[in-house]
Amino acid sequence: QSTGKRMAKFNSLLDQIKGQECRAALGIMIAAKSKLIKRWKQLDTHITDSANEAKDNVKFLYTLEKFCDPLYKNDPVTMVDHIAGLLNAVRMIHSISRYYNTSERMTSLFIKITNQNDYIM
Repeated sequence: QSTGKRMAKFNSLLDQIKGQECRAALGIMIAAKSKLIKRWKQLDTHITDSANEAKDNVKFLYTLEKFCDPLYKNDPVTMVDHIAGLLNAVRMIHSISRYYNTSERMTSLFIKITNQNDYIM
């Protein structure tokens, strides 16, 4: 399943959660003083945080794509000219992103970039 299709499904889910039917159900739970309200709010917060992370990640991965394309299309000698731009893009992602600002996430990102192109290794 492509990233675009997954993103569309996820956005549809978000629209449903923020929609009038869910708000009405939440209103009923609040009026009934349901014990599920606390759990609902926890899940809503988690889903919202995950959605923000996904949007952030997609934005930065599209940024990387334009720097990775020349690596796929060029021979190893010509590739060297494009690696600096890629590393600057990764540095920018690390400094700006709220989610790619840990050593673990950056290591994972570098591994994924490396695995995408056998010439880099």
